[in-house]
Amino acid sequence: MAKEKQDKQFVKEITPQGEDFSRWYIDVIKKADLMSYSPVRGCIVFKPDGYEIWENIQKELDRRFKETGHRNAYFPMFIPESFFQKEKEHVEGFNPELPWVTEAGGEKLEERLAIRPTSETMIGHMYSEWINSYRDLPVLINQWANVVRWEKRTQPFLRTSEFLWQEGHTAHEDEADARKETMQMLEIYRDFAENYLAIPVIMGQKTPSEKFAGAVDTYSIEAMMKDGKAVQAGTSHYLGTNFAIAFDIKYLDRENTHQFCHTTSWGVSTRLIGALIMVHGDDRGLALPPKIAPTQVVMIPIGPPKTREAVVGRVDELYSQLKAAGVRAKVDDNPDQSPGWKFNEYEMRGVPIRVELGPRDMENGQVVLVSRITGEKRIVQQDQFVEEVQKLLTETHQEMYDRAKRFRDENMTEADTVDELKTFLDGKRGFALSGWCGSAACEAQVKEETGATSRNIPFEAPAKPKCLVCGEPSKHTVVFGRAY
Repeated sequence: MAKEKQDKQFVKEITPQGEDFSRWYIDVIKKADLMSYSPVRGCIVFKPDGYEIWENIQKELDRRFKETGHRNAYFPMFIPESFFQKEKEHVEGFNPELPWVTEAGGEKLEERLAIRPTSETMIGHMYSEWINSYRDLPVLINQWANVVRWEKRTQPFLRTSEFLWQEGHTAHEDEADARKETMQMLEIYRDFAENYLAIPVIMGQKTPSEKFAGAVDTYSIEAMMKDGKAVQAGTSHYLGTNFAIAFDIKYLDRENTHQFCHTTSWGVSTRLIGALIMVHGDDRGLALPPKIAPTQVVMIPIGPPKTREAVVGRVDELYSQLKAAGVRAKVDDNPDQSPGWKFNEYEMRGVPIRVELGPRDMENGQVVLVSRITGEKRIVQQDQFVEEVQKLLTETHQEMYDRAKRFRDENMTEADTVDELKTFLDGKRGFALSGWCGSAACEAQVKEETGATSRNIPFEAPAKPKCLVCGEPSKHTVVFGRAY
């Protein structure tokens, strides 16, 4: 009895979301064993379950990139300081976050080397050597790498001094082709977020003050967390000829004239893991969408010792059927932990489906499926086991997406004045749609008075007649929200 009490207490140690959302987040990722803090400030160690989520993200995105003609390459993480001086806006945007290498091999370096914050400068330099003719275009390259940005305030997965990501870098003959690429990649990110991670997002264009340093235009997908804050879940940038001019990326066109390439860059990072946790998690812990979960199904044999061998044997047979069907499954037949402890443990770890099999189920030729999301128990026949599991995995993804979208929609409002926006954000949570005249001063005033930033200018949004700050005619409808 004391052991059962201890088993339940394990999950109770997670702070409720409504009490302290930030504390809840840290409790969950530590209890779920996703990461550990490292001895280096702002850096974390990805433990196997946390890293496997990233591997699943990589696998699916990499497949999508290759389907659209992109290939992977790798570029050095050390970037000469002189490269950053070539694109003034770019270096100004990153300078506060750059760590520098000044010594190596016991000697001072002739030129400081930045540790990669992003690779536009290094890749621009290489493209200038690789591209000579229109026949060399387009160049469609992606890199899976780590980057370093020396953040003052860090939070595991969401904002760390070193993080993992992918960065696509492409070069094109003209603006039309480059812009087509920019929007194609944004759509890939949207589709991945919604149809793989079950996270509804808002697509739109960043305002000039929020765009990527050195870009002509930046586009993003924005997601709402359960505390109402925003996470920028992916970006795609049309860079124009800015980097091509800075790094002399030219090609000989069909008329034998030299032209500058139009370039793009786009990326997502391990921030997506933080978003997954904050969008879907609850007071019981993690809730992982089936397509991304390291373990989709956990199978737990139940019953007294005298029936154990037969039950475990049948569980192993059903496990083999799941594996053959491509389902990521795990059997926990550890006799030292009670079934109740295991139920709590795997709920907390976010495993989408639990399978229970006991002596009575054996007699009746059935098995019990339990949904992590709804808690629903389904008794299914063993000869339909695999099909029923696959069906429940599909339903679980849809249920998670629908819940997240419903939450987002219920926590969006329209604010016509700064006071309305501030009242909404202070009293509730979420995003607000507001009119904006296009003035940087008005945008800055919103941030100063409410702590909210413009998330993006949505592609689909109701027209708002007046700017929420100055009352002048609105040029855009903007999503405002507080963000991570």
